[in-house]
Amino acid sequence: MTATLAACSSGGLGARDDGNPFAPEIDPRSEAVDGLLVGHRLMQAGQHDLALKNFTRAASEQGLTGEVLVALGSANLALGRLNQSEQLLRRAVKVEEDWPEAWNNLGVVLMERGKVAEASEIFKRAYALDNGESDAIRDNLRLALAKVENSLYGNETEQEYKLVRRGSSQYLIRRLSG
Repeated sequence: MTATLAACSSGGLGARDDGNPFAPEIDPRSEAVDGLLVGHRLMQAGQHDLALKNFTRAASEQGLTGEVLVALGSANLALGRLNQSEQLLRRAVKVEEDWPEAWNNLGVVLMERGKVAEASEIFKRAYALDNGESDAIRDNLRLALAKVENSLYGNETEQEYKLVRRGSSQYLIRRLSG
């Protein structure tokens, strides 16, 4: 896949008005961009380590709100840090009990950890809180229920889980068969 980028100026090292080829100075009086916003964009770009750093910055600025906890848990999940992710997402659902995306993301972690029965119950809760409106949550519930049913017969199949966050974007986590 090739990406095509369009430049807004002629670019190049000498394109700045002051003739300085280096990055502009940092203005300490300006407002910093929200760490959550930057982190979500980095997650979309697949830069999970950098996203985690920005979510951590958001936590230091905003505290451990439900949204920050879900963001931290989601980044840890994407990095394969399942224990940390589960702990953070369990804290998030205690803070945001009615947030279906938080419950869904916890279900994804539990599926990844092989806790299929608990994950299916978590997905049921997320689906109920969401009133069945999210395709991702519905798909995750369907996969979890199928996995519970298949585990009775010993069938292992490749599964795909969808990680969701508040807002318009979705992250996709795939579990690859080994």
